[in-house]
Amino acid sequence: MAEWNAYYRNEDDEEEQEEGEQSGGDYKITGRDSLVFLVDASKEMFIKGEDGQPSNFDMTMQAVRSVYTSKIISSHRDLMALVFYGTEQSKNPRNSFKHVYVYHDLDEPGAKRVQDVDALQGEKGGQLAAETMGSGETSLGDALWCCANLYSDIKLRLSHKRLMIFTCRDEPHGGNSTKDRQARTKASDLKETGVVIDLMHLMKPGGFDVSIFFRDIVSPPEDESELGLQLEPCDKLEDLKKRVRAKEQKKRAMARLNLCLGEGLNVAVGLYATAVTARKPGAIKLYRETNEPVRSKTRTFHTQTGSLLLPSDIKKAQVYGKKQIVMEKDEVDAIKKFDDPGLLLIGFKPMEKLKLHHHVRPAVFLYPEEGEVKGSACLFSALLTKCSERNVFALCRCISRRNYPPRFVALVPQKEEIDEGKVQITPPGFNVIFLPYADDFRTLDPPQFPTASQTQVDKMKEIISKLRFRYRSDAFENPVIQQHYRNLEALALDMMAPEDVEDLIMPKAEQMDHRLGPLAQEFKDLVYPSDYNPETKPAAKRKTADTGGGAEKKPKVEVSEDELRAHVQNGTMGKLTVPVLKEACKQVGVRTTGTKKQELIDALIARLGS
Repeated sequence: MAEWNAYYRNEDDEEEQEEGEQSGGDYKITGRDSLVFLVDASKEMFIKGEDGQPSNFDMTMQAVRSVYTSKIISSHRDLMALVFYGTEQSKNPRNSFKHVYVYHDLDEPGAKRVQDVDALQGEKGGQLAAETMGSGETSLGDALWCCANLYSDIKLRLSHKRLMIFTCRDEPHGGNSTKDRQARTKASDLKETGVVIDLMHLMKPGGFDVSIFFRDIVSPPEDESELGLQLEPCDKLEDLKKRVRAKEQKKRAMARLNLCLGEGLNVAVGLYATAVTARKPGAIKLYRETNEPVRSKTRTFHTQTGSLLLPSDIKKAQVYGKKQIVMEKDEVDAIKKFDDPGLLLIGFKPMEKLKLHHHVRPAVFLYPEEGEVKGSACLFSALLTKCSERNVFALCRCISRRNYPPRFVALVPQKEEIDEGKVQITPPGFNVIFLPYADDFRTLDPPQFPTASQTQVDKMKEIISKLRFRYRSDAFENPVIQQHYRNLEALALDMMAPEDVEDLIMPKAEQMDHRLGPLAQEFKDLVYPSDYNPETKPAAKRKTADTGGGAEKKPKVEVSEDELRAHVQNGTMGKLTVPVLKEACKQVGVRTTGTKKQELIDALIARLGS
């Protein structure tokens, strides 16, 4: 029974991922992610900024809400908690800690939690926080201890544990050495249990000095690229959201491989998807009586006897030379395997050899995995530096997973970029560009059009120069997906109407007309005839009298039973089309529910071959 259940898991088990398709995270996840927001509730956090800027507490609540809503959409099974410290009131499990207020336990985010955070925003939110929690003494050690208890009470398996501290005070205990020592001890205990502690420090008069206290509290950088980053405090909401987003996003590798630079010289690397096509989530089927989700399972039955088939009863076949080659599943797997997964360095090429038309599928990002092989980061950094200096890319053979066919890839070096707020824009590493094979190139016969005159070309150059702008892909959101989630959010939060979504991909016609001036009309006069009107529709083509005024229906193609038997004997059933095969099944009395060509062929072979 165990083997039976292991085989009949779901209907997608036997479907193979199409080669060249971006998996977008189709890898095993060993547990849930967890995130605890530990927010300072002292009076300093509620002081408004200059020129009507929101208070640090208000900025923090907006950032927390942003993460809540994004988690509901992207990873609704992750666990999140909101804890305040430095409060006057106390609310925590068993009320063991004073001046610690657990606003949300460690649980999955939901609409109610988003509404709770919304209530803490703005002036009314500040008043509600003062009435509910107040501001009192501070003991960061007790707050960290309370967060440790939240983690220990969870019985689920957690793959990643992160704690973010939001504060504008670089000396939370006012120089109390005893409380400082207790906080450092508890932070060390948390880090030993696998909790990553991050500091989201906010702006305060006189600046925020991390070295006074918090340098010993936060976790060390997860990689060398983060050294020296984020030392400046946040004074803007967008900067705070950007830092929180960079920390809370998952950085799971699609695959972990060895990059072989030569005999006995391997570098452990991970493949990461930096951009994946965003899609609306699929509809979940519910049982109409109880509204519980239903699971679909697939069973394979014999077309003649109707008996249930086991995995051992199913074989795969391929017609070659009028003969059906039957193979076992193990034989198919052996044929597919070319080599073990990994990257094999072939050589180096100048960047000019890499052309734009070589891009055949989305690129992935290569980064060292120091935890797998010691010294990988150092060797990887040296390779990246030299490739950047010499303006070359590394040509490699890549097998990303077991039983995947090999692909040639170009490792294009990418340098690290940091913005003014010391936030990393682009990480250092290699962009993995998948290269086409010779079989992938096609010979095209483009249609011939009249060649534009030099006057027309010059006029179009003027138009292009007027309409140039700096393009950033992250500045344009998909309006369909945004509207979809706005509608869901409005339903979940009992809003009167969903928020309006600005369609950023629509061209700004007025600005374009203002920039162009008379250039557009001048270009039309040069290219189109004087009586050209783009608004008029082309005249519909008249149908000839031979057709009788209507489209001619294709006659049904019938194949006699003798011809079908000849096709079965010669192994040429694959030459027949699906409509012909369906008609043949009706003709010989074969009942089949399948619509795939191979299923129809198998059913006919079973009937006529016996």
